[in-house]
Amino acid sequence: MEIVLVEPEIPGNTGNIARLCAANHMTLHLVKPLGFKLEDKYLKRAGLDYWHLVDVQVHENLQEVYDKYPDRRYFYATTKAKHTYAEVKYEIGDMLVFGKETKGLPEELLAANYEQTIRIPMIEEARSLNLSNSVAIIAYEAMRQLNFPDLKNLGHLTMKGGN
Repeated sequence: MEIVLVEPEIPGNTGNIARLCAANHMTLHLVKPLGFKLEDKYLKRAGLDYWHLVDVQVHENLQEVYDKYPDRRYFYATTKAKHTYAEVKYEIGDMLVFGKETKGLPEELLAANYEQTIRIPMIEEARSLNLSNSVAIIAYEAMRQLNFPDLKNLGHLTMKGGN
């Protein structure tokens, strides 16, 4: 599973997503322009000391991602999709694509890939969820379906006290 952020604007969100990617062995793709510098203190703080655990790739544009990974499946997160994220049967190597915090993904991109768009259900009055929360919701569903690949230490967790 790989995460693609198209033109992210808020360093704290990207830092949180980087930490999620590090903890789950996912590559994080950042598509320019970025709303911050990679040296930003808020970005670094949100990612804590996990930066050495995450593969961050920076791309000039989305076409560069497509060219580098032509055989991958891409799913585009948007509030405008007819299918929910839980309806997808995810596969190893899928690319989960998210747009910038203020505008989401471009309308023409969504229209061209409508059958691959996915949404998180929410009430009509809510415009959207926080970007890092949205990434976590969808990424963990994908990993759950795949039985949490690369996370070998799940068996060490046990309940104490008979609960």
